[in-house]
Amino acid sequence: MTAGKPAQLAPSRSVACQAYFDHASAPRVNTEIVIVKALRDQYPQLHLTVVNRYNCDIIRFASAGNAAVAPIDNENDRLSTRRYNAPGSRLEDSKGSLADTIEFGKFLVDWRKKEFVVFVADGRDGSGLFAVENQYILSSSVEATNNLLLEVGDWSSRLHDEVWVFDGGRWQKSRELWQSVQNSRWEDVILEEKMKKVIIDDVANFFDSRDAYARLKVPWKRGLIYYGPPGNGKTISIKAMMNSLYAREKPVPTLYVRTLTSYGGPEYSLNQIFSLARREAPCLLVFEDLDSIVNDHVRSYFLNEVDGIRKNDGILMIGSTNHLERLDPGISKRPSRFDRKYLFPNPNEEQRTAYMKYWQGKLSDNKDLDFPDKLCPAIAKITPKFSFAYLQEAMVATLLAIAREGQESVATHSTCVECSHIHERSTREAVCDGDAFMPWIELSQFVKRVRALDNEDPDLNNYVLWREIKRQVRILREMMGEGDDADSKAVS
Repeated sequence: MTAGKPAQLAPSRSVACQAYFDHASAPRVNTEIVIVKALRDQYPQLHLTVVNRYNCDIIRFASAGNAAVAPIDNENDRLSTRRYNAPGSRLEDSKGSLADTIEFGKFLVDWRKKEFVVFVADGRDGSGLFAVENQYILSSSVEATNNLLLEVGDWSSRLHDEVWVFDGGRWQKSRELWQSVQNSRWEDVILEEKMKKVIIDDVANFFDSRDAYARLKVPWKRGLIYYGPPGNGKTISIKAMMNSLYAREKPVPTLYVRTLTSYGGPEYSLNQIFSLARREAPCLLVFEDLDSIVNDHVRSYFLNEVDGIRKNDGILMIGSTNHLERLDPGISKRPSRFDRKYLFPNPNEEQRTAYMKYWQGKLSDNKDLDFPDKLCPAIAKITPKFSFAYLQEAMVATLLAIAREGQESVATHSTCVECSHIHERSTREAVCDGDAFMPWIELSQFVKRVRALDNEDPDLNNYVLWREIKRQVRILREMMGEGDDADSKAVS
């Protein structure tokens, strides 16, 4: 009733509005019981089975080509919500798509020459976190229904070009992560060759040695820690390992943990994580940034799951961290939990040269850019203490600058590689005479090394790639906080 107006003048509710208020203010109703009673009354001659869609989705199973499925209700009997799906990227030439979420619908499923009537109903009552999406299966044979559900449940529990990802308190299947893993190959991982072989063999031997573990009467489980400064190949090595395990004759699935944060708390999350890992074994269980996932509050619970009374046979755990010192000694220094630790350090000069050769191969079909062999060791010599991530940034920034240079042939203001001062110079100019701009500043070891290389081989400055990467490396060194003193320590 509107304040200040007589009751008889208040507008009456519409039929739809009244129905909504009547339902919302009624005593609580169990939707499942209501539907079961209605279906038993309507189909007394058929057997009724109720199953949740979460891990046994009959319609999705059929839509994937495993059975024939078609809606058999009319529009007045169907309740669905249409939603808009934005394109995955603004780079896509698409307006997105529309999709329907069935809240109540009726389908005919034909599987192995047997027909089933399947009702789908969203049975959420109130404001629960998750809808209770049940399927109500009607058939003339209990055995046929059970066989269908076993087939659907088995199919739903398996990965189909997907990776199990734990996020938001539950396991989800990620096709996006699986696709990114397909482009990760050991050939693209620049590591010391002996270390790379040991890592590959360590994992392969574990999954090949179940019988050996049994003969030795030791648990068939193993844990590895990848540690070291960021940007040196820990993540790409894990992804390359995932790809190689999927390529085995009997593929080994990966379970990837992003966070323990959930509505049930981290202890609940750990229970869910290891429960699925035990079910999926043999499998690879990955905890990236292990030091941030397993903190002091959940350490004991995590250790109980790792080496408690329940078996973890067939589970290979890999934990990565940039800060090994932050891990509890019970995790980092206790064999049988994490048995081996592999250090991923900043690359040495040989590895930096190999990384430049990798880029040389990537750019081999670029006819507009000269990248001779001698540039690879030259770039490696001026990038001590660079991680692979910094080396990549140096190359990307260099290539972008060269691309811009091709469009702007006029002189511009830029940072000089020699003195780091901003002054007008041609982007094609090799270097300025540093002493002319900074006579009172001692040249850094970086500049000395650059000049030594230029004096040793003056032909280097004929290559725009060399001229530009010197400038980008100097800029990155300043970003790293390495002034002249730091440079001196780095290369002394």
